[in-house]
Amino acid sequence: MMSDEYLVECNIDDDDDDEDEDKDDDVKEMHPSPPPPPQFSSTPSLTWGEIRDPCGINKHLKIEFSDVLAEPVSTHSYDRVWVYSGIGFESTRLWGYRCLTALCAVPLSCLCGCLFALLACMHIWCVMPCIQVCHSCLPCVRSLWMSAVNIFIAPFCTSVARCCSGVYVVFSKE
Repeated sequence: MMSDEYLVECNIDDDDDDEDEDKDDDVKEMHPSPPPPPQFSSTPSLTWGEIRDPCGINKHLKIEFSDVLAEPVSTHSYDRVWVYSGIGFESTRLWGYRCLTALCAVPLSCLCGCLFALLACMHIWCVMPCIQVCHSCLPCVRSLWMSAVNIFIAPFCTSVARCCSGVYVVFSKE
């Protein structure tokens, strides 16, 4: 199934018949071609590589000035102060993020890559083999466990239940 961004609208004009009578039959009006699909377009547009949060993991970080600071109707600062505060907030947020990512992004991405590689290695070579061994040995262990329960624990619990079955507890108010 194709997404809507790959669909191209083609307009068909029936009014061209009137204009064709006036023109020579060999010469027809050239309509501009439809735009190319985004992957073949030379104009810059958001492509898959430019969408940096395709799964929406960080939707909660879309913070604007009005999400953080707001003045009630009863008290207002000067208009210029409010405008410059907004500009200062947005600029500091943007450039602070850029500077921090310039310093921290590459080392942290390498650290996260090593961590996920370690987790994948541990999962593939340690965890899954242990789980598979347990699954293959579990029927034997299950039969041994059921035998132990039926030989030792079940008779003990049955005797305790028979002993306690004759005990009656009566509550009375004195």
